[in-house]
Amino acid sequence: MRLLAVLFLLTALTGCKPTHTASATTKEAASLLEARGDFTTRLKRRDHANDAVPQPPEDMFRIVRYTSPAGELSAYVTPPKEDNAKHPAIIWLFGGFSNGIGETAWEDAPTENDQSARAFREAGIVMMYPSLRGGNKNPGVREGFYGEVNDVLAARDFLSRQPNVDPERIYLGGHSTGGTLALLVAASSDRFRAVFSFGPVDEVVNYGQEVLPFDITDTKEADFRAPIKWLDSIHNPTFVFEGGDKQGNIGSLRVLAKANRNPVIHIEPVPGTNHFSVLAPVTRVLARKIVEDNGPTSIIKIDAKDLQVAVKP
Repeated sequence: MRLLAVLFLLTALTGCKPTHTASATTKEAASLLEARGDFTTRLKRRDHANDAVPQPPEDMFRIVRYTSPAGELSAYVTPPKEDNAKHPAIIWLFGGFSNGIGETAWEDAPTENDQSARAFREAGIVMMYPSLRGGNKNPGVREGFYGEVNDVLAARDFLSRQPNVDPERIYLGGHSTGGTLALLVAASSDRFRAVFSFGPVDEVVNYGQEVLPFDITDTKEADFRAPIKWLDSIHNPTFVFEGGDKQGNIGSLRVLAKANRNPVIHIEPVPGTNHFSVLAPVTRVLARKIVEDNGPTSIIKIDAKDLQVAVKP
């Protein structure tokens, strides 16, 4: 799965040409879900996978099923501890276009390309990796950042009901396409305590028609999938990161930063890292911040100094 994910990501990155469409500033912007209303996406093709969810190591994860509007979907969740305590939790969205999950969650990987976000698990935070509609052997088809938003919200509902999870301390994170989806989820609901997006694009159409199932020339379809159109709809703390080199989505990060007028969104390039190497050091910082973030509302703050320390050799 790791090789396929990397190939998908490289395909996505080569198609990322930032556009300069700013979000509209409103005092009370509608959420993305409210704006979508009863709109039904129309797909040019109906893609789905037929690969089973790989069995994880028992001491790291168990396979669960959660209910979304698409049906019963698979996910990995860390097994509960025996302390009977409520713990913070995070949903992590992998990059790539498969909507699936696999060995990336637990396989050893070099620090410069560790997409597992293992720092959260190692800090004692409950982790959930959801597969989405059309991925693995799930029902439904891949919708390219549309119905997948609803799947992530359904995963959060499932996680909030687990006896070892503090329902008020559930976070969301994702990398590359997962980071893009995380921003769309943040614009759709305020149910996550904070959101961490690594290497997203400002507009999904930048990925290119070859990897997207909808007609990218359809403005309405595209706008409902464009994070830059919905920045004002985000209400909870949201942090956006990307490596500072030119090979990733740093152009999109700059476009998002220029358009952003929302004080709860914090956009930070991370010098000295790339689209992949940014993950390990910054997730370690975030894991520590989450463990310390135990008040009634989130107090997480990340600044340039935190990031400089994180990536220092």
